[in-house]
Amino acid sequence: MTDQHSSSQFEAELNAISSHIMEMGGLVESQIKYAIDALSHLDLHAVGLISRLEERVNALDVELDAEISTIIATRQPTAKDLRMLLAISKATANLERIGDEANKMGRIIKTIIESSAPRNLPILDLKYSGELAANQLRRALDAFARRDVSNVVDILKQDDLIDSEFDGYTRKLVTYMMEDPRKISISMDLLFLAKSIERIGDHSKNLAELIVFMVKGKDVRHTSVENVESALK
Repeated sequence: MTDQHSSSQFEAELNAISSHIMEMGGLVESQIKYAIDALSHLDLHAVGLISRLEERVNALDVELDAEISTIIATRQPTAKDLRMLLAISKATANLERIGDEANKMGRIIKTIIESSAPRNLPILDLKYSGELAANQLRRALDAFARRDVSNVVDILKQDDLIDSEFDGYTRKLVTYMMEDPRKISISMDLLFLAKSIERIGDHSKNLAELIVFMVKGKDVRHTSVENVESALK
């Protein structure tokens, strides 16, 4: 009876941690949405919402670390349960960094709004990349919640598209700066925005790779998409 009670309590603790990681993911998704809105409409109100959410994301980061440490110390989980806790711990770190990138975007957008820099630059071109990154994160979080590896390869391939968009946008900005040195400052701001979006894609890719570790027990970081496909067979 005691073993059954202990097992049920352990399961409840795992479910609580899973719920918290999804809450954190939802907050980070909202940060990205507000960043895209702020960029599209040069909206200072949306910028303020990003920084407000950052406080809760950081608090959850600390809470989850404490919860995971407590469970590992008191329950001494093994096999699949331990892999899940380690995966959640790493996922938490990636989500916190995504939140940092969204917050960084907010600060840059605020600078652009408040400056008298020329606006005839490809600002809205970044909206497409941002939406790609937001979609990638949404798919990774959904797969993580369901512990579903079926879409992992597609999520990883989507990161290649985001990288390609970043490379193309960088080339475009270089052209603008060469044509008119007065646009260098704002072009650099836009470049940093593009880099943050690219980094969000990288962290979402990391989340997808963690699903493979959690479900299959295979570490596919720093490997090719082809190797990931092989690991999932």
